[in-house]
Amino acid sequence: MSALAPIVIGDVWPFALLVWPLLIGLVAALPGGARWALRLLPLAPLPALGFALAGAPGAVLLPDLILGTSLEAGRGGPLFIGMTALVWAMAGLHVALTFERGARNGIFAGFWCLTLAGNLGVFLAQDIASFYVAFAAVSLAAWFLVVHDRTPEALYAGRIYIILAIIGEASLLAGLLIGAQAAESFAIAEVRSALAGAPLGGLAAGLLMAGFGIKAGLVPLHIWLPLAHPAAPVPGSAVLSGAIVKAGLIGVLAFIPAGGFPALANAVVILGLVGAFGAALWGLTQNNPKAVLAYSTISQMGVMLALSMTAAASMVPFYALHHGLAKGALFLLVGVFLAATSARQRIVVLVAMGAIGLSVAGLPFTGGAIVKAAAKAEAPAWLALAISASGVTTSAVLGWLLVSLAAKPAKPAESARVWPILLAGPLMLGLAAWALPHAVAPMLGAPDWAYFTKAAALAEVGLPVLVGGLIAAVLMRKPLPSAPTGDLIALLPAISRPRFGRLTAAWQSAARSFRGLLIINSRRSAKAAQSGEAALLRWPLAGALLTATTLLLAWSLARA
Repeated sequence: MSALAPIVIGDVWPFALLVWPLLIGLVAALPGGARWALRLLPLAPLPALGFALAGAPGAVLLPDLILGTSLEAGRGGPLFIGMTALVWAMAGLHVALTFERGARNGIFAGFWCLTLAGNLGVFLAQDIASFYVAFAAVSLAAWFLVVHDRTPEALYAGRIYIILAIIGEASLLAGLLIGAQAAESFAIAEVRSALAGAPLGGLAAGLLMAGFGIKAGLVPLHIWLPLAHPAAPVPGSAVLSGAIVKAGLIGVLAFIPAGGFPALANAVVILGLVGAFGAALWGLTQNNPKAVLAYSTISQMGVMLALSMTAAASMVPFYALHHGLAKGALFLLVGVFLAATSARQRIVVLVAMGAIGLSVAGLPFTGGAIVKAAAKAEAPAWLALAISASGVTTSAVLGWLLVSLAAKPAKPAESARVWPILLAGPLMLGLAAWALPHAVAPMLGAPDWAYFTKAAALAEVGLPVLVGGLIAAVLMRKPLPSAPTGDLIALLPAISRPRFGRLTAAWQSAARSFRGLLIINSRRSAKAAQSGEAALLRWPLAGALLTATTLLLAWSLARA
């Protein structure tokens, strides 16, 4: 009698930290479970946090799950997982304290947990099937976080988000299939190694970069981000900016071989720097504090994506650790500020945000200065200079954040009892952003605080922050003209309609006839058709891009 194959091989901990959030999410499906699920959200990432603090030990293989699931904390795993868990925990605490009873809270809690599991899964997956499932979970389930409030702005942002998410998933799937065929394996490490020498390796790398670039906010694929972040509830914005966008970043680090595709690498570096400077400048034209923060995220992600294409790629998880903690704190503090019940509380929040913002900008001796110094030490000289210069725009946009937030009116004193607890969560994240880089730097051989005692180093990192602060002070008196949130999204219809004008006119005629029939049968169906028609007419390029991706996949498989 033959022995049965083991169901689980190795340490079960990596698998358990993915299952635990899903179990909490299932509580929301029980009768009366929505309220309990909301209260349990701060606990959902705690096993992952413990896993990271323990050094992310162990690996697990589940041969019968999907196509054989392999989980292990790989490249920068402890840093990514620890940051993600801490941001999700503090954001979950914010949800538990601020969300009132509502019919949609159970849906929110369930998809919150599914998104969390996917977010952690992309940092653990060592095979392409598991990675794709996790990436799809974090991408598609996050839509429910964006549209939760059901405002017109949230629904519009959700529509743009889901269109780009689906295009990204199609691009990612095509790239993964080409890579798996080239490697004759589902292991991520083998797919990465095989891409550079594969006949269609360049096509696969481009498709993968498109899928990951959408998630990471790479210009010009970033257009969902400045719409979704302001539209989502505050804790949703915190996890979107602090943790979810890092799913795209880990994808780039895991799949795109260093030096394998020079043209692609150069393009990503250029686009990353365009985002680093351009997004920050666009953020200076925004009046919504969450939109300002969204553009700051695009800027910082541009820096990290540029670094990921160079010899400094090994420092990207270190950079992401600080950015995720700081941005999670800043978004949550926006919510804390709006819930403040006195001028003193508002001042406390602004001071805390200023301190965290200075760390993001790279003020000497802060955690942000440590991670930037570590990245510049490994990067080419010209890129190190660009990173230093980006400190000017980063300081300016975060200074403008304080100006725009201070102009917001106070809210009623309905959260006075929980306000100190609301403040404690983001303060913890902010302190971690300041302190953890100092603790981690010696393990990575990165510069420590003593580096900034040198006059040259002090001037290199301090002057950009000073100049950016002066720009923000000038903008207090003479603000820039307001510009639309979403930047390129406003241009897409004008760009696409001339080319698709005839097709659009034909679609309008057919849609009007079809809508007439639907009105006879069901007004509700007619309204849904009209909404779908309007979305398609505003996004003719989306269908074209998705069709092109499908054709590329078919062509690549035919050539294989």
